[in-house]
Amino acid sequence: MIDWDLAVRVGSRLAGDGPTVSRAEAAGVVDELRRGAEQSTPLVREFTGLVAEERTAPVLVVDRPGWIQANADGFATVIAPIVAKLQEKKGPPSPMTEAIGSRVTGAELGLMLGFLGNKVLGQFDPFHDAAGAAGRLLLVAPNIVHAERELSVDVHDFRLWVCLHEETHRVQFTAVPWMRDHLQSLMAEIVGSLETEPGRMLSEGLSRIGDLVSGKTDGSLIDLVSSPEQKKVIDQITGVMSLLEGHADVVMDGVGPEVIPTVAEIRAKFTQRRKGVGTLDRMLRRLLGLDQKMAQYRDGAIFVRKVVDVVGMDGFNAVFAEPANLPGKDEIHDPAAWVRRVHG
Repeated sequence: MIDWDLAVRVGSRLAGDGPTVSRAEAAGVVDELRRGAEQSTPLVREFTGLVAEERTAPVLVVDRPGWIQANADGFATVIAPIVAKLQEKKGPPSPMTEAIGSRVTGAELGLMLGFLGNKVLGQFDPFHDAAGAAGRLLLVAPNIVHAERELSVDVHDFRLWVCLHEETHRVQFTAVPWMRDHLQSLMAEIVGSLETEPGRMLSEGLSRIGDLVSGKTDGSLIDLVSSPEQKKVIDQITGVMSLLEGHADVVMDGVGPEVIPTVAEIRAKFTQRRKGVGTLDRMLRRLLGLDQKMAQYRDGAIFVRKVVDVVGMDGFNAVFAEPANLPGKDEIHDPAAWVRRVHG
């Protein structure tokens, strides 16, 4: 149903190669990012109290096409149950439908990956499972170099700052092994309630895209085609992701002053950068739900800081004790409610 090779080709072409660097500079960036990820492990452990075995997930420093290929592989795994469900109801597509449809969807996915492929600085992929690894950490070298030049910040401080954020995600999933299974179970719930009429989904989604782009309605494309049952599960996922992203932001800023002298300057400039530039950029961010992603960083960080202020870091770490202790979307905006529920 999706021409994955075409998606990777289209995405890589759209994303481009990134900033021009010499071979020696590129090698230096790769080496520094690898060392930054390794240096971050004990720093995150000391600050958070979460203990994750070192080197349980490989660190890959990739270029833009490498990130796009990794995410295409990840998407193929995630949507496999959806494809199976569609084919179970509709049967396998005709050769003509498969030939044309797969290229159309491949090109569409490639456009999305291409847009994101020149923006993402790093990513922890918890669902990658190869040779017993507990996920993998991807650091996108050309995007990091582009960002540090664009922001005019100390390059060594910025690289370590990025590594701290992404390493926190690695620790979250490797120190809390049930987190991956919990997210997978939530995704399975969405698949289980999936509307298997693609034409209906498309028509309903297209009818409301105008309102979404114009700002008359909130959300993203995913919200437009989600059923009420799916939205309940999406709210749970939103709560988890807000927690994880906010926690990582708190760690990178909390650890930062000890090892990153210019952390305050970096945070101020990077927060401004997250808002996006240009009308087209803002529209695409809204359609893809990136505005919601930015809200997750902000709301999650506020939640973590307020909870830590009340019950300390050890008390906060109760969120990682079991799935029932994870905050819901409403509790992310009401930290006191979470404290009452979990700590009495």
